[in-house]
Amino acid sequence: MADNNPGAAPRPAPGQHEDVYFSASDGLKLHAADYGRHDPATRGRLPVVCLPGLTRNTRDFHDLALILSRDDKAPRRVVSFDYRGRGRSGWDKDPSRYTILVEAEDVLSGMAALGLEHAIFIGTSRGGLIMHVLAASRPGVMAAGVLNDIGPVIEGAGLAQIKAYLSRTPRPKGWDDAAQILAEAHSRSFPALSDADWADFARAVYVEKSGKLVPDYDPALLDGLKGVDLNTPLPTLWPQFEGLGGMPLMALRGEHSALLSNQTLIDMQARVPSLKAVTIQGHGHAPILHLSGIPQILGQFFASVDKQRRH
Repeated sequence: MADNNPGAAPRPAPGQHEDVYFSASDGLKLHAADYGRHDPATRGRLPVVCLPGLTRNTRDFHDLALILSRDDKAPRRVVSFDYRGRGRSGWDKDPSRYTILVEAEDVLSGMAALGLEHAIFIGTSRGGLIMHVLAASRPGVMAAGVLNDIGPVIEGAGLAQIKAYLSRTPRPKGWDDAAQILAEAHSRSFPALSDADWADFARAVYVEKSGKLVPDYDPALLDGLKGVDLNTPLPTLWPQFEGLGGMPLMALRGEHSALLSNQTLIDMQARVPSLKAVTIQGHGHAPILHLSGIPQILGQFFASVDKQRRH
């Protein structure tokens, strides 16, 4: 296991959350960040499970988790997961197991280990695809859902952008350089972000290993993108999406997103009329959830879920 250790990722300040480790069904050691677990004020409310994007990790949700778990009126337990090969989770010796189906199984293993029977799910990008899988296999674990810039139709142009960015991004020489690289690559899609936001973004994306900054994931994870033919339409997930429509559901779309089109969002609302759709101005793929008033949007949605459950 030591050879597969992903390295020392930056840790949030002590006392802000618990690092929890559990075993996947195949024995791989996986990590979750747990906020508000032992706070009596969070009991009796639905917890929130956060699922990150393709190459991302629990740090994407750190600031949002602090806001939600420390809310004055309705604090909630928040658990975010590092998929295998990302963040503090172990790297898989078999890269062919870096799949959405396996990662969905890992999330279920983590929920069982942490005693989570039902939760409000927030899925960013790939995390939302995992929610689609769970809608078909274990819908009962989701009491409500938030799809962050993802839906049943993935635009090939958006996936091509992600593929190009991940394969061509230069290695940063330091933290300031990392923030600049990210800003240069994404600022046109994210005009709402400040210099401080890009610096925070860099700390979520990169990790220091042997004195160098590297992306915080197993490079073999990208092998799965190499075989994707972007000249043919990608498979759609409409039946699975309609399965999600049986619970309270919200979809966030970045104003400048190339992965989730506005037309797909309109089609999603046509198929599931109860869907609450919100476009986040000044963001691309995928909106950063602790910025631009998004915590307040989520808080209102969560309150409506609580109200529905009471009645």
